[in-house]
Amino acid sequence: MRRPELDQILTTMLASQPEVSDLLFTTDRPPQVESYGELKPVVFDPPIEKLTPFQNETIALNIVGDNLWQIEDLIRHGSCDASYALYDKARFRVNVFSQRGNYSTVCRQLSTEIPTLEKLKFPDILKQLPREKTGLILVTGATGSGKSTTLAAILDEINHSKAAHIVTLEDPVEFLHKHQMSTFNQRELGVDFDSYANGLRAALRQAPKVILVGEMRDRDTVKIALSAAETGHLVLSTLHTVNAGETINRILGMFEPDEQEQLRTRLSDSLRWVVSQRLAPKIGGGRQALLEIMGSNLRIQETIRLGESEGKTFYEIIDASYTFGWRTFDQACLDAFEQGLITEDTATLYCTKRSVVSRSIDNLKKARGEVTSSVSSLRMKPGGKTGGPEASPGIKFK
Repeated sequence: MRRPELDQILTTMLASQPEVSDLLFTTDRPPQVESYGELKPVVFDPPIEKLTPFQNETIALNIVGDNLWQIEDLIRHGSCDASYALYDKARFRVNVFSQRGNYSTVCRQLSTEIPTLEKLKFPDILKQLPREKTGLILVTGATGSGKSTTLAAILDEINHSKAAHIVTLEDPVEFLHKHQMSTFNQRELGVDFDSYANGLRAALRQAPKVILVGEMRDRDTVKIALSAAETGHLVLSTLHTVNAGETINRILGMFEPDEQEQLRTRLSDSLRWVVSQRLAPKIGGGRQALLEIMGSNLRIQETIRLGESEGKTFYEIIDASYTFGWRTFDQACLDAFEQGLITEDTATLYCTKRSVVSRSIDNLKKARGEVTSSVSSLRMKPGGKTGGPEASPGIKFK
């Protein structure tokens, strides 16, 4: 298999289903695509019923090409990250990895259009993020939850509103930003720098106003990012955490206990925003972004420095700040349900506290005049008992 043949396969896979997000190549399985969160096989002519180990290895090597860093990663560590461009049709973030002695490849399709915050229909409070001058902004969530898309929208807003030098450190470069008011230098891990920590150290000498770090992977990256945020830079990055409060705990967990007290103080002073994301199935097809948004105020700073306690958890502080635009996942789920974007089952599945959301949904249904219980009616049977055999006449209670 040569590269033109691989490009033809990728083109066929992209056209096989609407809204294709991922392309998968695995031994003993046909080529598959993920559409709306479900894996579906792709029909070829002639048919490809099962990929062989040799076919998968050929696909992997065609994608990696002659990049020595990626080849070394694949041999030494069993996996590597790469990028791949399909002419001007599509770009992919690729992971090639070894499993049971064979290679598998997963290609995540990258959007060629940079979205705006308005197009994403995010809450208005997110428009405050591009206006920050210094500090640390974190976007968190599981893989595939849209973190990179959110960061691209924030950078695009900066690009159209500020004359600033922006340096991005990515793995790989996902959205290609054109120079507008700002000047972009986009660097790719494994091509332009060898580690986030080293790339971030170098970025501090490149006179940026804004630095995007693709992921906070280790303590060295966190320490340098905090130093950058403290010295007048705006630093944006991602973490794989489930909510805003867990983000703080995850960062602290990267350090030894005797280092955490100083880190808490630095983090409380530097942190500006934490935006956590989940993508939920949307009524009518597609996916709905659910956001938990936490900013910085005196209560948040105190909780970061001293730790959570009864009545002073990040969840409770965010919940109490809803009128200021902050929101928990529970409030995001309720808002999406009230607007008819997601179902009740989806809301209770993607929330944080199911009992709270279920109770709020019942109250919302009551306000609409909808039925909130499966029990349709109750009636008294003769004798004064509800249900069961009739009460015996003549029994008197004293």
